[in-house]
Amino acid sequence: MPELMVNIDHVATLREARGVNYPDPVYAAGIAEMAGARGIIIHLREDRRHIKDRDLKILSDVVRTKLNLEMAATPEMTKIAERAKPDMITLVPEKRQELTTEGGLDVIRSAAKIEKVVRAARKHGILVSLFIDPEESQIKASSSVGADMIEIHTGAYADARTSRIREKELKKVVRAASLGRELGLGVNAGHGLHYHNVREIAVIPEINELSIGHSIIARALFVGLDRAVRDMIELIKS
Repeated sequence: MPELMVNIDHVATLREARGVNYPDPVYAAGIAEMAGARGIIIHLREDRRHIKDRDLKILSDVVRTKLNLEMAATPEMTKIAERAKPDMITLVPEKRQELTTEGGLDVIRSAAKIEKVVRAARKHGILVSLFIDPEESQIKASSSVGADMIEIHTGAYADARTSRIREKELKKVVRAASLGRELGLGVNAGHGLHYHNVREIAVIPEINELSIGHSIIARALFVGLDRAVRDMIELIKS
């Protein structure tokens, strides 16, 4: 069964809404780990809208499971990752206006740029994952540029408005996971997963990790972060 990686960006979003120093995502990371999360995810955006450089610096020192830094494939972010040395980075597309990451990387179009980041990360012992749509061409391109793993974008599945569309999108994820494994890639999945749709993804045997943030932080407002993380782990296991 896959392990749970908790994205704590939205703790920082709440902090930045008032421009104060709380709630602290570093504190949230500790609670999530103690509740059973097998890793912590943060997205250091180029505009620093939520997670800050300070957060990355402290988390790189205190996270005891696995720290996954989501980032754009830019020279600035590559240098930051080389200094912070997270356990892994996930390269994601990034637009200034978007509320959250919209769609997967176009690895085919950006192959040269992505391959350069992969080589740089490898020199520092950092694993590289690519956040991609469940498309055969993008999976093959991910293998070609030397990525260690892929994270399958599950947004179309999560946002499906009918059972027919949901089933169609689920099949795409299943096929993508199988192909990724065949090509020797580690396979993760995430985006839009919550307490009512995670089980169908969790049972896909090739998937190693599930990246979940918004739904856990939202539930934590009512039951606490420890309980929210434990509830998600129980669903993944069931």
